[in-house]
Amino acid sequence: MKLPQGIQFSNPSLVCKLNKSLYGLKQASRQWFAKLSHSLISLGYKQSHHGHSLFTKTTQSSFTALLIYVDDLILAGNDPKEITTVKNYLHRTFKIKDLGDLRYFLGLEVARSKHGITLCQRKYAIDLLSDTNFLTSKPVPTTMVRSTHLHQNDSKPYSNPLLYRQLVGRLLYLTNTRPDITFAIQQLTQFMANPTINHHKAINRVLRYIKGTIGQGLFYPSNYIIHLKGYTDSDWATCPDTRRSISGYCMFLGNSLVSWKAKKQNTASRSSSEVEYRALAIASCEVQWLTYLLNDFHVIFKTPALLYCDNDSARHIAANSVFHEKTKHIEIDCHVARERLQNNLFHLLPIPTSEQGVDLLTKALEPSTFNYLLPKLGVLNLYSLAWGVLLGTGFSGSFVFSFQMLSCVHKEPEYIDSEA
Repeated sequence: MKLPQGIQFSNPSLVCKLNKSLYGLKQASRQWFAKLSHSLISLGYKQSHHGHSLFTKTTQSSFTALLIYVDDLILAGNDPKEITTVKNYLHRTFKIKDLGDLRYFLGLEVARSKHGITLCQRKYAIDLLSDTNFLTSKPVPTTMVRSTHLHQNDSKPYSNPLLYRQLVGRLLYLTNTRPDITFAIQQLTQFMANPTINHHKAINRVLRYIKGTIGQGLFYPSNYIIHLKGYTDSDWATCPDTRRSISGYCMFLGNSLVSWKAKKQNTASRSSSEVEYRALAIASCEVQWLTYLLNDFHVIFKTPALLYCDNDSARHIAANSVFHEKTKHIEIDCHVARERLQNNLFHLLPIPTSEQGVDLLTKALEPSTFNYLLPKLGVLNLYSLAWGVLLGTGFSGSFVFSFQMLSCVHKEPEYIDSEA
């Protein structure tokens, strides 16, 4: 390294030592999380093995949970003294900023009332529409036209693939509170490398749909019985390029949607029964993970979860081993569904296809069917007049739990170990 002008060393063997902040280094995030985790564990918190960013502390009279996203934290619990204690400790150690009751976190807007809590990303959606000049566009009733089947090379290449990738990335974050756009975004992400004009038209339709549903989000009612249930479905060989199938699931805690997914399966399947069975296996893994995670919150289920599937063959394969001849070609890992069913982790129940809300995650639907199934996922528009009348006085800052949000901002590097 060359010496700056004006600096001279009498000893030619001396060199300059570069002092660099922790920010910008490759190991920065790892070192920060290690330091924060060690501090919380020393305070009596226990790190979850099923969600490594979750820390909990349990005493005879209180329960406190702390969730971390980089240097932003959400703190919740039923003991105000413990919440104050951990906030003061974090402030002494890291110089945090207390933002008060949880109302806005990483683009997620939280509204609370005696009826429950809603999560939406209204401001994020408005910013997205403003940046793309779609604030004045004409809304559409669904994210995709039912007859649309996107595939590679279906039209001329789009002139600005970088813009397409940026839009898909921003829409992916919007799916955190918008299961209604999940299937459309799943389709659009498959063409990130070489988008075409038709793919760009499809993403424009999604933006027009968001224009008409800016305030839409998830509603979590406060008066329901805590019980885990899920729905699983698939659409056979719908990909024109690979003939692979789309599988999806939705997981509910009571009447609250807590987990959902739409994904193209890794291999092509020989029958619709095999497709449904694979989707069932994926959903059973999610049920088991949620069961473990809820145990960290001391939510212990005395009765097995309920898993609904609208395919008779898939249910029979999972429940009856005599179907071995029909399933010899299916990978062993798919039979975890049968193993978990036999271990009484969940009960497998039928459901009419017309009532299967997961259809929203596996295929494009007509507007009437789309709007009929959407409320089944707990999706509502808080800014709709109809919901304001239904919920009476609307949502306010009061809530049945004591939620606090902290923001840890790294300003000074003095708390970093010298070895780091």
